[in-house]
Amino acid sequence: MKINKIIMTTIAMFSASAFATDVVTHKSPYCGCCTEWVKHMEDEGFSVKVIDHENMNPIKQKLGIAPQLASCHTAVIDGYVFEGHVPAQDIKTFLAEKPKLAGLAVPGMPMGSPGMEYGNKKDAFDVVGFTKTGMTVTYNSYNK
Repeated sequence: MKINKIIMTTIAMFSASAFATDVVTHKSPYCGCCTEWVKHMEDEGFSVKVIDHENMNPIKQKLGIAPQLASCHTAVIDGYVFEGHVPAQDIKTFLAEKPKLAGLAVPGMPMGSPGMEYGNKKDAFDVVGFTKTGMTVTYNSYNK
């Protein structure tokens, strides 16, 4: 049974990249870690279009990012919203599962998350799933 789940998850991850590889990323033109996250996504097979904004607040409000979930950049893939340094692997799994969530967020800018790999420091962080009504759930946890 465990092997079947691993096989299904692997198939789902490959399927996710086949149907939703176009990413629109909104970011500040001055943010280096956002650029590194874009590279992370491209390395994982996503095609990323970057739109630079001097002020990200209107974008975050329009896309329904609550202040407690905010980070530096916001991406949209297949109608879902991905806030901050969400690992590509979690995005692939999320897109394959299509849960009843609006998207995923990594609040803040935790060291060691994709795009924030500076030195040996690695913060523990959660990937948070969120709904359009503001409900949240822990989707995945790292370094805990």
